[in-house]
Amino acid sequence: MSGPRVTAVVFDLGGVITESPMVAFAAYEAEAGLPDGLVRRLNSTDPDSNAWARHERGELDVAGFRSAFEAEAAAAGHAVDADRVLAALAGELRPAVVRAVRRLRDAGLPLALLSNNVAPMPRTGELGELLGLFDAVVESSVEGVRKPEPEIYARALARLSAAAGRPVGAADCAYLDDLGINLKPARAMGFTTIKVVDPAAALAELSRLVGVDLQAPDDRGQR
Repeated sequence: MSGPRVTAVVFDLGGVITESPMVAFAAYEAEAGLPDGLVRRLNSTDPDSNAWARHERGELDVAGFRSAFEAEAAAAGHAVDADRVLAALAGELRPAVVRAVRRLRDAGLPLALLSNNVAPMPRTGELGELLGLFDAVVESSVEGVRKPEPEIYARALARLSAAAGRPVGAADCAYLDDLGINLKPARAMGFTTIKVVDPAAALAELSRLVGVDLQAPDDRGQR
């Protein structure tokens, strides 16, 4: 591998380390006879002040989100079960990406997880084990700010710097996310950004940036 271009990495969770909730949204829409892409359109309408944004900032509890989101759907002409939409957020871990995180950890790179979420993540079980690989975990539901607000990226850098015992700036970091709207402010701040569409391609790009082969077979011959 060539020499590293970045010395720290920040990961999104959903759609990067876990399967994208968009797949589960689409499955629910098909099952319920709703228009394809409806949930995503609702989430992108008034994106800073809609029910989804307020829930991710912790401004609405589950009951408040349910009422507000279903009202937004009704205003758009559709009956939506908000609980089914929330259930779609629980994506399965992508083993290849988890292995890559472990290799980065073993290589000594400062690592952060930066997630828009609707409730603090449990620090137990499989997810808790994953969170333990990161030097900093920054959650919108805890912080009261969310991506794409620049403040949440600044907080991730501050936490990484504190954990590393040295300044970690945006120019030092790669940032992986599956949504362009979240990558844009990070890029403007100086992060090297990777849009995750194909996880294997994203890991290949990250390997080049950090100078570590994140896709080589492990001791059991698995990728």
